[in-house]
Amino acid sequence: MYRNDGFRELNRQGSLHRLAKAPVGRIVHTRDALPAVLPVNFLLEESGAVLLRTSASSELVRAINGAVVAFEADEVDVAAQSGWSVIVTGSASVVTDPEEHERLVRTGPRSWVPWPVEVFVRIEPELVTGRELVGGRTFYGVDLLS
Repeated sequence: MYRNDGFRELNRQGSLHRLAKAPVGRIVHTRDALPAVLPVNFLLEESGAVLLRTSASSELVRAINGAVVAFEADEVDVAAQSGWSVIVTGSASVVTDPEEHERLVRTGPRSWVPWPVEVFVRIEPELVTGRELVGGRTFYGVDLLS
């Protein structure tokens, strides 16, 4: 987090609570040595892990399996000048256990673009950070709406 920027830092529990309500997030990874960002739907597991479902042959799977990635989701209300952002940073890995894969087929996230062969990718939450701005006011009480 950036200190003294006027946003309120969220603790891990507060961050995960907000993240669980978001329908879409963004996975941040490296592609050809450059940063890449891709919007994805997801499911937040009870442990705080982020779970994605995608094509087994996708470039995304090849790029992130075994890599450290960031996952970000947010909510913004432009009219009220408020919102929050949560980032989960951790290692991404394809779920390879057949029993767990079958369980996730039933209980995991649904792909918005189904593929004949899909895999689940889990991002383990090594670092969870969040921040929010409420009602156009900074953490320091300066009214931004005046």
